[in-house]
Formats: sequence, C-alpha cells, structure tokens
Amino acid sequence: MGFNLGDGPPDDGRPLRRGWTTGACATAATKAALTALFTGGFPDPVEIVLPKGERPAFALARHRLDGEIARAAIVKDAGDDPDVTHLAEIEAAVRFGHPGAGVTFHAGPGVGTVTLPGLPLPPGEPAINPVPRRLMRAVVEALCAEHGRAPDVAVTISVAGGEELARQTWNPRLGILGGLSILGTTGVVHPFSCSAWIHSIHRGVDVARAAGLAHVVGATGSTSEDAARRLYPDLPEIAYLDMGDFAGGLLKYLRAHPLPRLTIAGGFAKLAKLGAGALDLHSGRSQVDNAFLADLAGEHAPRSAILAANTAKAALDLARAAGIDLAEGVARAALATVREVLRDAPVAVEILVVDRGGAVIGHAG
Repeated sequence: MGFNLGDGPPDDGRPLRRGWTTGACATAATKAALTALFTGGFPDPVEIVLPKGERPAFALARHRLDGEIARAAIVKDAGDDPDVTHLAEIEAAVRFGHPGAGVTFHAGPGVGTVTLPGLPLPPGEPAINPVPRRLMRAVVEALCAEHGRAPDVAVTISVAGGEELARQTWNPRLGILGGLSILGTTGVVHPFSCSAWIHSIHRGVDVARAAGLAHVVGATGSTSEDAARRLYPDLPEIAYLDMGDFAGGLLKYLRAHPLPRLTIAGGFAKLAKLGAGALDLHSGRSQVDNAFLADLAGEHAPRSAILAANTAKAALDLARAAGIDLAEGVARAALATVREVLRDAPVAVEILVVDRGGAVIGHAG
C-alpha cells in the first residue's frame, strides 16, 4: 500500500524501468543480516530468489554487526513506478530467538501495525504481508539449515521515514497505523500496472465488510469524496474507498463480495465515461464520448455544438445554457453501467455527479 496517488508516468517516450517491492528489499536485507550473524561478514551485493525464479542482487546501503543483532539496509528502487517508497531505506534487524519460537516478524520504526480485521493479517500483527513473510522465512530456513541451526530467528523490519510516507498511502484508512506495509507478491514492481491501487481498493472493501459496514463510498478524487462526506458525515473513515479511475476494480470486487449500499461520487467527465460503459476512467485509457453526451442531451440540445465541444465541461455548459440537465442524464447512465457490472449482486447503488467546486449537480439511485 505504497502507491502514490498523485504521480504519473514519464512522458519522454523512453521504456519504463521496473523496480523491486519493499518485500524483496526486506528479504535481501534479512539474508544479508542473518549471514553476518553466522559468518561475521555481510554479502554485498546480496542475491535472493523471487517467486518466479528471478535472482536480483541488491547493494547494501549500510550494515552493522552489534553483538547478537545484525542490521542491513537496502535503498528501494521502484523503477519508474509512482511509489511513495521509491528510495526509502528498508532495514532488517536479525537476532536469534528463543528455542522453538520459529521465525517471528516484528515492526520496527516506520512499519505499520494492523488494527482492523479484514486484511490478510489479523489485528496486532506487523504489516508485513504474507508473501514477503514467506520469502524471508525461506531465506532464514535455508541459511539455518546450511549452518546446522534451528530456524528460531526474530526479524524486525524498519523503513526510514515510513510513518510520514504512510500518510500518503491508504494505510491510515485501512487501520494500519504507525507506518508502511511491507508488500509484494512477485517481488517485482511493474511500472504503472495499476495493480497496487486496485489491490488497495479490494483491501478497503474487505476491511469495510469485516467491520460490518452497510454503506461505502467510491470516489474518483478528493473533491467528489469531500462532497460525499458532506452528505454522509457519520460514515467512518474506512467507508471511503479511494476508487480513483478504477471503477471496474471496485465494482467487480463488490460483485463477488457485496456490501448493502454503494455510493459512487465523481466529476462530470469521469462519470460521463462510466455512463458510456468505460470502467477505467483514466484520461490515457478512455475518452469522453461527445456523441454519447449529445444523445443524452436529447433532440432539443445544440447537438452540433456538443459534438464539437473540446471538453466535457464545455458540453455540460452548452446543455445547461439550453435548459437541459445533462448531469442528471450522466448520473442515470452511470447508474445503468454500474448495475450492469454488479449483475445480481445485492448492492443498492447511488451516483453523485460533482462539479469542480464540490457541488452535487447530478444524482441517481
């Protein structure tokens, strides 16, 4: 949950460079630190094996062997992904644990703690996700077997500045407090794959369901979310899902994991795309269909002017000048799309079309 919700891809035509997850960095740091406990020396660079067989090597940013504790840190390289953890320093502090304890994981400074149910980890656990734990456990078990020692090892992961960085992620909303999550399923960050954001949406639904919420809000941005908050001031923080452009990611997950009530709030242009059937509302992957808007406006609208409009707002203004409530039409069309995607899922849906000033200008459902 380290996806930066405000950045975008480079626009210079060069190939996008992939990077490494916090989980991969934590695994490499763990391997380096535990090796030092056994041998007194830190491998640098340190190589690990990822779930798909890749074998990246990581340079150590710093390391220290201090009596019974070894520490190794790696600076995360997220490639060209818009990730708040890019260039963050991921540290593993490793010591031998009590006999029979096995491999245990602990949150150091900058790593969060789970406080709400519904996530892959129970409340009270450090926010080190299952796949990174599996990678680190495999490293520990292999090294301990090599040196003839039982794998009773305590691993503490820290992220420099992680508590501050976490404020730019979904973690506070998901009830992960005190820092970032250590994430990754393949160990590789694929630039702008959208998967991190959609993963966060899914976890947000899980948390809301586990808390027994009956109503959640998916918003395309902060202005539309603020408009929904004014309408529903009593909804808790975890009810607000930062849907962004990924309407399909939210709706398809709710189809399989329904909640009783869903409000979708968004700007006119975004919801015009949704009304026309687009489920990815990003400007680079879907466009406003002026012909669709002209059809919605009806026979009394200035059709040729709407078809020639250079922005969705211009089309809205043309319709408004002709006395036509195009925002209501967009809300109804978006509602139809949402219901079609949800199919028979027992979810009552409401659509809010919000203008740039935060006023609700269209409503359906």
